[in-house]
Amino acid sequence: MTGDIAPVSPAANDAMGGRMSRARFWLALGFCLAGIAILAGLGTWQVERLAWKQGLIDRIEQRVDAKPVDLTALRVAYAATGDVDYIPVTVSGRFLHEGERYFLSTFDGQAGWNVYTPLVTADGDVLFVNRGFVPYELREPQTRPEGQVEGSVTVTGLARNAPTQKSGYFVPDNDPAKQTFFWRDLDTMATGLALTSDARVLPFFVDAGPGRAPGGWPVGGTTVIEIANSHLQYAITWYGLAFVLAVMTVLLVVRDRRAARAATGASG
Repeated sequence: MTGDIAPVSPAANDAMGGRMSRARFWLALGFCLAGIAILAGLGTWQVERLAWKQGLIDRIEQRVDAKPVDLTALRVAYAATGDVDYIPVTVSGRFLHEGERYFLSTFDGQAGWNVYTPLVTADGDVLFVNRGFVPYELREPQTRPEGQVEGSVTVTGLARNAPTQKSGYFVPDNDPAKQTFFWRDLDTMATGLALTSDARVLPFFVDAGPGRAPGGWPVGGTTVIEIANSHLQYAITWYGLAFVLAVMTVLLVVRDRRAARAATGASG
């Protein structure tokens, strides 16, 4: 024996050069497997959201087609479940127009405000009613005097739950000093109302049904009933991406195994 090291053939060099280093291979495989798990998890989450959203839509459709209940029945329902969203209701009382609150809104492609007015019931309780939409230039009550109805009124519409917090990070903060609101903070809305000491502010709202007030404004029927449900498309997208990444992972492993066999054969 001379002790010389046998040269590696060009074929072996090519084979070994085509195989990924062990560190890079395991790192790539780890990223792929983690990606598959994350994408599949997102798909499963969207499937769960799909079931939740469909249940919500079904409940809304069932409720809005029901016969309106009176305020007493609505109170009972709220006490039992805390959920009266979209239940049709008929309420009577008198408006406290000086307590109007304004929510930035759009209606039929026009920007403006939804006018929320406290309604004092026969029992002395107070219920905020979304009377409907007015354009920007008709926000101030003196611009629509005919719509400031005095005396006893009856409103038929849909009950709405009072949210406990903003619906998203990008929703602006309310400006109660200007009576301008971006989310329905009931406690803040009720601040400053001239009420009797025993008056209660009811813990839900009522959106007035379709129809115009005298003089044309506000116009009711602004409740958004149709809820988008795109979770199936999202689920398909996430599962599809997970499948593509799984195929790429299989190809990565197959390529590595083939390179290993080629390297072994060439060195032999």
